[in-house]
Amino acid sequence: MQVQLKVNGKPTTVDVPPHTLLVQVLREHLHLTGTHVGCDTAQCGACTVIKDGRSIKSCNVLAAQANGSDITTIEGLAKPDGTLHPMQAAFKECHGLQCGYCTTGMVMSAVDLCTHHPKASAGEIRELLEGNICRCTGYQNIVKAVQQGQAAMANT
Repeated sequence: MQVQLKVNGKPTTVDVPPHTLLVQVLREHLHLTGTHVGCDTAQCGACTVIKDGRSIKSCNVLAAQANGSDITTIEGLAKPDGTLHPMQAAFKECHGLQCGYCTTGMVMSAVDLCTHHPKASAGEIRELLEGNICRCTGYQNIVKAVQQGQAAMANT
């Protein structure tokens, strides 16, 4: 089956079997390995990307379901000159990561969170990130990073 996507601003077409997951297309066909596979059951959020303006868990979506969609992965957040997206910069500055495995999905969810809930409180941020699991940080610095990213996104 042929699937047409716009990934990180670039139109692309891939030929895949009908049962192929979006995360497989991103990682195996397009070599965008920043999107991680953590649980394969849509529980951990490591595979989170933005599809048509909303965050989704790409391990739970067939590539065919995304046909015609605009997908942004972690590789598509930074500017072409390498300048980090405000949320990426905030995670770096606030040390909102430890092992880093959940970080790409966490950043993508945080971008969506701040886009749709620009005035979310710390408690609301914790609640809205509930679909992303981090086993290392205890979330304190993640919440701090999201708040800093939230403020920076509001100023751009």
